[in-house]
Amino acid sequence: MTALRFDLGKTPGNDDVPRAAAPDALRALTAAAADAGAAWTRLGDTLLVIGAPAQLERTAAGRAPAERIGVPAARLHLVIQNGRQFQQAHPEVPVLLDRGRYLVVDLDPAEAGRFVEPSERHLPCFGVRPLPANTVVFEQRPPAPARTRAVAEPRAAAVAREAFEADLRTLAEFRTRHSTSPEFNTALDWATGVLSGLGFATRTQTVALHGGSTQNLIAEWPGRGGEGRAVLVTAHLDSINVRDGAAAPAPGADDNGSGAAGVLAVARALRDHPGARDLRLILFGGEEQGLFGSRHYVAELDQVARERIHSVVNMDMIACRNTPAPTVLLEGATVSQAVLDELAAAAQAHTSLTVQTSLMPFNSDHVPFLDIGIPAVLTIEGADGANDRIHTAGDTLEHVDPDLAIEILRMNVAYLVQALGLA
Repeated sequence: MTALRFDLGKTPGNDDVPRAAAPDALRALTAAAADAGAAWTRLGDTLLVIGAPAQLERTAAGRAPAERIGVPAARLHLVIQNGRQFQQAHPEVPVLLDRGRYLVVDLDPAEAGRFVEPSERHLPCFGVRPLPANTVVFEQRPPAPARTRAVAEPRAAAVAREAFEADLRTLAEFRTRHSTSPEFNTALDWATGVLSGLGFATRTQTVALHGGSTQNLIAEWPGRGGEGRAVLVTAHLDSINVRDGAAAPAPGADDNGSGAAGVLAVARALRDHPGARDLRLILFGGEEQGLFGSRHYVAELDQVARERIHSVVNMDMIACRNTPAPTVLLEGATVSQAVLDELAAAAQAHTSLTVQTSLMPFNSDHVPFLDIGIPAVLTIEGADGANDRIHTAGDTLEHVDPDLAIEILRMNVAYLVQALGLA
């Protein structure tokens, strides 16, 4: 069995064919592959069709030009990575399709296990699995035309760029925010002061980590509906330098100063909210070592507390622009499909963002919530796999695009206004 690759973002030799035509063409090709008895995998505007030669011929007959992939189907593997971590660790592995966060690579299935990155001190930066069949890895939706966008939701429009940039600058000026460092505790104390000053009730939660400990910061603003349900906004506060160790510089401007500053921006935009549901903001520690903060938080919830969580919006790396068009990836699971759809609608109504969506969750603080059936969505810069500075001393402010971060924050706040039930 072999594969064909169809790229339908544009029609070869005809630049006048609009990009919007791609979804219909993709649906038709997917149906043709299924009718021919072939398997398929979709990554944005690219469709891979896997099958016997006769099945591939039936699929391609009279359709868009396709590129034959001269690799046996059993060798096709999907990599989900943070930054360029897989390519940096294994430059010898042939990459057949590069979509930033998502790669299709050529691997001997008998050797695939050795490419899983072992570590006891930091979260694995990539995952490797056989290419899933009959699966959409991610979809992509272009931004709505400007003339069709709604008048900006007032609280979303009021996301304060200057305050966001000032908070991000403060966080990135720490030499490191490694989860067990004194600097992490100082950053946590500073964030506590900001949230307390805005009127939020704050508390900390101690998290065991490799024989020591780190902390989560939890801030609450009660709703006025008395229903006891809560909408969570989360990010990890810690940073890491994987190559050079815990004591090395790790400014973490994008990963994840941007998400942590984003939580503070949400606090400013939604303080004094008159909604029915509680607003709960959480800055986690220990994310880079293996989601320790979020896993601890979830484990401490009893069944009643779990059922009271309406949804979770997690922000991890929202401020580096890796594509010509400003792009956000919304990543969740089946349980969070409704939240994902509402976030995508908010992006189209109130921003100029291109939206990617995926139901293949990978290493960030939304995963522990999804694992117990709580609707959670990661909001992250699109094509984050193209960002090769994360987890290094080079993740600095000069590479940050505040305009992208503000657009993602406006999307998130517009969704949160609805989720909280604001008038």
